[in-house]
This record gives sequence, structure tokens and C-alpha cells, in this order.
Amino acid sequence: MFKEKDLKAPKADQINGVLDKGCTFEGKLAFDGTVQINGNFSGEICSDGTLIVGNDARVNARIAVDTLVTYGRIEGEINAKTRVEMRVPAVVIATVKTRSLSVEDGVVFEGRCHMEQAGVAASDDVAKEVEEDASEDVLVM
Repeated sequence: MFKEKDLKAPKADQINGVLDKGCTFEGKLAFDGTVQINGNFSGEICSDGTLIVGNDARVNARIAVDTLVTYGRIEGEINAKTRVEMRVPAVVIATVKTRSLSVEDGVVFEGRCHMEQAGVAASDDVAKEVEEDASEDVLVM
């Protein structure tokens, strides 16, 4: 049996869920903590957590998260309250709203970017719309 001292709360940087390579999902994704997508996703993503898009991932979505880190391909709309990090070999074709944007040399970014002022939640409008349309099935991780 586990002793109480052996049971530790997960660290904030641990991944809570993965949509792995070879998997395809279409719909709405809501999660707490950190989720990584390495497969194909199409639809809407809403969270106050961190989304990591892996090298082989293909995401076509309306995204509203706190932080987005991408190495893969994203097409759509990105609203990140705190930060968006685009890392090689990312390809991002999207409208981006965030407070902080980091784009590594070699990343392909085609679209528009609007930098939000501190104190303004970039994803509040999208999150409200997703919540209002909650009548459809939602994958919760």
C-alpha cells in the first residue's frame, strides 16, 4: 500500500491528458491542467490550462486557453490569456489574440496577431460562447 507521504499532488507542468499520434478527434475539448495533442484535432478547445501541440499534430480549431505552446500545425483562431509560444517546426495559420507572443526563428506564421493589454482576458469572449453552446458532446480530460 502507498503511505500518505508517498502520494503527491501532480506538479503544474505535468501533462494530464494526451491525444496521441495516430488518434483523430472532432468536437469540443475541455480540460484542466495541461493537455498535449500529438494527433489530429478539429473543433473547439477551451481551458484555463496549458495546451501543447506536438510536432506531428494537426489542429484545425477555435482555441481558448491560458497558454499555448505549439510545435505542430494549427489553423483557426487562437485566444490565449497569458502566452503563445510557437516553436520550430510549427506552422500556424491563424488569428492570434494574446498578451505575450514568442515565435522562434524558422516557424511559419501566417495570420494576424492582436496583443492584449494586461488585465484584459483574451479568451473570455470565446470561453463564454463555448459554454453557451454546451448542448453538444464535450470531451473532458
